[in-house]
Amino acid sequence: MDQQRKVVLFIACSLDGYIATKQDGLEWLFSVDGQEESTTIVEEFEQTIDTLIMGRKTYDWVMNELDGEYPYEDKENYIFSRTVPQVSSKGITFTAIDPTELIQGLKNQAGKNIWLMGGGELIADFLEADLIDKMIITIAPILLGKGIPLFKEGNYEMEWELTNVRQIVQFAELTFERKSL
Repeated sequence: MDQQRKVVLFIACSLDGYIATKQDGLEWLFSVDGQEESTTIVEEFEQTIDTLIMGRKTYDWVMNELDGEYPYEDKENYIFSRTVPQVSSKGITFTAIDPTELIQGLKNQAGKNIWLMGGGELIADFLEADLIDKMIITIAPILLGKGIPLFKEGNYEMEWELTNVRQIVQFAELTFERKSL
């Protein structure tokens, strides 16, 4: 029997737990030694997934940074947005449905794992609904002092098991699996 697909939060944050500056900036992340190695790690991770989920702000940031060239057209993409545009691109679905409904449907389909890319609000929604199976968090050795937190305040007290730690030049990658109840 095939193993059920997992929702994997794969994300980077600062040492003090921020995923971006208040202005949604990520310049700090790209200043850390180890960019070439971390790019390889991301490419390896992308081989394990066939579906991406992200919030509208994250999608807009990606499109802005890459001048409208969306890099994940070879994957199935779900963009959570309060306002769903009438137009969509190849492989991209804008949605406002309940995350639980989407994930249950995706997990009942054959396929690879599902990448929860962010951002902070969507991560909190997924945590509150207990939809994340695994977290791979890459920590950059930078203190931002303020910004958009990886984990917003919410109703999601839960236990995780640390399953792997690895150093990627100046980055620390921590892997956690959801602890069975």
